[in-house]
Amino acid sequence: MYILSENFFLIWESLTSQEDCMNKVVKNANEAIKGISDGMTLMLGGFGLCGIPENSINALVKSGVKNLTCISNNAGVDDFGIGLMLQGKQVKKMISSYVGENAEFERQLLSGELEVELLPQGTLAERCRAAGAGIPSFFTPAGYGTEVAEGKEVREFNGKQYIMEKAFESDYAIVKAWKGDTDGNLIFKATARNFNPLMAMAGKITIAEVEELVQPGELDPNFIHTPSIFVSRIFQGIDYEKRIEQRTIR
Repeated sequence: MYILSENFFLIWESLTSQEDCMNKVVKNANEAIKGISDGMTLMLGGFGLCGIPENSINALVKSGVKNLTCISNNAGVDDFGIGLMLQGKQVKKMISSYVGENAEFERQLLSGELEVELLPQGTLAERCRAAGAGIPSFFTPAGYGTEVAEGKEVREFNGKQYIMEKAFESDYAIVKAWKGDTDGNLIFKATARNFNPLMAMAGKITIAEVEELVQPGELDPNFIHTPSIFVSRIFQGIDYEKRIEQRTIR
């Protein structure tokens, strides 16, 4: 039998009362990105054009913030998503797993205008997850013997070589969900889940834009992917384009 001290209950009451008083809902993307300034590191959810935080990216473009380090699976396309930020020369460094369909990303990479760190996709995901779990580093065989391993510690485990990767550090994580409630609980739809839940856990401040914002209790807890504790700001987005990079018709 465990005996809980009076101090425990006083601390718990203080924490829960603070959480209850915290209003995470903001009016729009412009209000959500307040505090993001030059030189910061941002995580941006999505895979290709699926599940990207369209409203927040557009707000960042309008804000003119620059010298950003952006962590994202890829950089959208030339005229959509992070591609818009690249066009405006707002991004100093991209940390991604591939160039994708973005010709401007490719041009800036080859010309040396943009600093780029390309990672195996699993490593990118795990560095996000490790950040959210409070794990400072981990070892992986992915990338050993390639440029990915340059400058990184190598260790042998059970006769196999592994390289050490460090958890990401980001000032903000910006994600896009299908539904969310005003407490910050999030549900992602189908493949739009992708990197979003991992990044939502990893940012010092997490901004979530949702297609539908509901009241607490309206979401089935069995289907919540990201608990509210990870979300700092939330708003209902508008005018989602949901573009498709490549459409195959049989």
